[in-house]
Amino acid sequence: MRRTTLFRLLAVLLLCGLAASLVLLRKDGAPRAMRTAPQPVRAATALRQDVPEYLAGLGTVRPSADALVQSRVDGTLIRLHFTEGQHVQAGELLAEIDPRPFEAEVAEARGTLAKDQALLDNARLDLGRYAALSRNKYIAGQEYTAQQAKVREYEGTVASDKAKLRAAELQLAYSRITAPVSGRTGLRQVEEGNMVRSSDSAGIVRVSEIQPCHVLFTLPESKLAVILEGARQHEEDSRMEVQVWDRNDSQMLDRGFLVSMDNSIDTATGTVKLKAEFANRERRLFPNQFVNARLLARTFRQAVTVPAAAIQLGMSGTYVFIIREGKVHMAAVEVPFSTDALAVVTTGLAAGDRVVVDGVDRLREGSAVEVVAEVETPPAVRSGAGTAMPAADKDATPAAR
Repeated sequence: MRRTTLFRLLAVLLLCGLAASLVLLRKDGAPRAMRTAPQPVRAATALRQDVPEYLAGLGTVRPSADALVQSRVDGTLIRLHFTEGQHVQAGELLAEIDPRPFEAEVAEARGTLAKDQALLDNARLDLGRYAALSRNKYIAGQEYTAQQAKVREYEGTVASDKAKLRAAELQLAYSRITAPVSGRTGLRQVEEGNMVRSSDSAGIVRVSEIQPCHVLFTLPESKLAVILEGARQHEEDSRMEVQVWDRNDSQMLDRGFLVSMDNSIDTATGTVKLKAEFANRERRLFPNQFVNARLLARTFRQAVTVPAAAIQLGMSGTYVFIIREGKVHMAAVEVPFSTDALAVVTTGLAAGDRVVVDGVDRLREGSAVEVVAEVETPPAVRSGAGTAMPAADKDATPAAR
């Protein structure tokens, strides 16, 4: 019994030792196998290409000219000479107010002027007679002086009558309401036969010029240096291009150019306002329409580009893994601009270098790699579609209205 128990105990101890040895061998052998096997990665080749940098902002369409047509006199509206939505030219007749009261005022002013002019003419004749009599001492000098004063009095009266006549004629002219600017008419606010007054705030109709039109949009103040640099570059050759896209940012509506920029930054929002002009030949832009604006701030000429996924962020800044002879090497790079798909690299990388795009989690300096797939470096976007701003800039850009 004692021998049997002893053999059983030795057998159990032997089995435990074998199990422990297998565990130790597995723990020690697996890392060696991992260290020797190359890591599978996906790679891309750095390319040179022109990359435009678009700055995205939210904007609102504004007419290039906008005026509320109002009556400057009180009276009855007898005729409208436009239809809603019609394009009118500046100075074109839009409406007529009953002119008869103003014609009567003009006739009265002309009669008063004629009467006072006759009195003035007669006073001047009398002044000539008084002058001859005064030289020959037939009348007292005081009478001659009094006649001179009467002539001056009548001259003042005639001047006043002429001013009143011009005022009456002006009131008569105001009875014919013309378009103050060229543009498209909106909905009329009053119908024929109604009484209109100069104090009516609603007016008769609004005229807005949308060919061309303007777009007011905002950009974060952090992009001010880029905007000013681009403006300086375009002072001599051309103006900065601006695109407008619809609310969903899926379709470009028109292409124009930057007109001006506000002279101060809005401290409440940390943004600066800009204004662009668009020909709007297809009339796809409408006043007060909400749009997405894309300003072409600058273009990186023949810049080295890689897929954005190749750019890594570490403690010391941005870097990439360059593949040389089956091993990777970390290279610090500068990335002045990037989108969701493409990154521009100014230093630390050359055209033709292969960089790791996918599979960087376990890579270290000098790690062996195996390229299992090639990824093409995407071409630069030639329009503002898909333009992305850094997260900090997105948060700083408020709605334009």
